[in-house]
Amino acid sequence: MKTKGLVQVYTGNGKGKTTAALGVALRILGHGGRVGVVQFFKYPVRSKALDKEGAFRALKKFSGRFRVWSFGGGFTWRVAREENAKAVQKAWKKCCELLRDSKYDLVILDEIHIALRYQFLKVSDVVKALKRKRFSQHVILTGRGAPQAVIRLADLVTEMKCVKHPFHRGILAQQGIEF
Repeated sequence: MKTKGLVQVYTGNGKGKTTAALGVALRILGHGGRVGVVQFFKYPVRSKALDKEGAFRALKKFSGRFRVWSFGGGFTWRVAREENAKAVQKAWKKCCELLRDSKYDLVILDEIHIALRYQFLKVSDVVKALKRKRFSQHVILTGRGAPQAVIRLADLVTEMKCVKHPFHRGILAQQGIEF
């Protein structure tokens, strides 16, 4: 029997959504698989931001089996809407390519829920693409505010809830913990 690829959703206001997705990526890589990550908004194109992220630095050691494509100029409140809209369309095009590419065992659509919430993408288009993915391919979607249609389609949904955060006590992000 072939393995059924799962659609997983990591959502909620707590931290750890991308980190959880990268943990699954590490498992796939540990079993010899290939992982593609498409990032919406988080990291500016042509920057060294990924080199500061400890998880991505570690995963880059799997070059050839772990690839990241970053689109956009940063978070939505820092960039003009038109610029984000163009970047999201490019990111979505790459997502669709990866969802058809037989060499990727896992595809991570990082912060895609933000693109859906701001209506840069249609939820129906994302649902349609997920339904057409290869049977054995796993897909993880991250970001706050996952739409109900995506949640209904998913095989696993985890909501990250912030109960307590060090930032609220004046403790800033620390290397190796937050990045």
